[in-house]
Amino acid sequence: MAAAAALLRFRLATSTSLFASQPQCSRVAAQRAAVAVTRPQVRFYAKAAKKSKDKGKEKEKDSPPAKQTKRGISTDKLIPASQRIVSSEEYKKAEGKMQTVLEWFRKEVAALETRATGRVTPALLSPVRVKVADASDSRGVRLEEIATVGVKEGTTLLVTVFEEHTLKSVEQAIYEAKIPGITPQRLDSRTFKIPIPKPTVETRNALYTNATRLAEDARVQMRKHHQALLKKENINKHSPDFTTYQGLLDKLLADLDKILAHLKKTTG
Repeated sequence: MAAAAALLRFRLATSTSLFASQPQCSRVAAQRAAVAVTRPQVRFYAKAAKKSKDKGKEKEKDSPPAKQTKRGISTDKLIPASQRIVSSEEYKKAEGKMQTVLEWFRKEVAALETRATGRVTPALLSPVRVKVADASDSRGVRLEEIATVGVKEGTTLLVTVFEEHTLKSVEQAIYEAKIPGITPQRLDSRTFKIPIPKPTVETRNALYTNATRLAEDARVQMRKHHQALLKKENINKHSPDFTTYQGLLDKLLADLDKILAHLKKTTG
């Protein structure tokens, strides 16, 4: 009986301790859960792969150029100095005046060349300028403006003035033109003839001498226009753009020399 009573007491004590330990276990579990909630969570991510240098260079090549800022200057809009000069208004005006002088010389030489080859045409009298009252040009008017010029039998020029009082002025203008072999002869109050002899060696040399005189006059006129251009543009020999301006004069003078050389070849 005593052993049975002792066994019963042992069982009661064990069950009581178990019931007492259950609340303590619950409190420990609750504390662990609270700590897990309050502890910050740390996440780990994979690192981005590094781009190779070669790929970066290719991207720079393929990428379009950056847009031009307002303060920058676009090279596409820049004009070379030579093109800017030749397109200026003053340059074009001077070039036109110099070209006019060259064309005048070309026509004068063409008339002299015709004379040197023995062909008789009204163009032989193209250098003649007649001084009349109220003339707009100080050198006078062209002969064809106050008279008609014809050819007779291929060897003689016939000049007929429109008004009788201008006959003397026309005759004087022909002498002043100093055309070799040209001597007017009066036929009546309005007409005179000019026999044209066949050109001789002396005549051809005289024609070439006349052409050289005209060439020098043309050179002087071209240089005047060129100097006026340099003065307007404020250009001197030490200016960086002087070569471009000088090139214009050199080119036209070279063309003039070619015309004169051709006449020399024609006249022998």
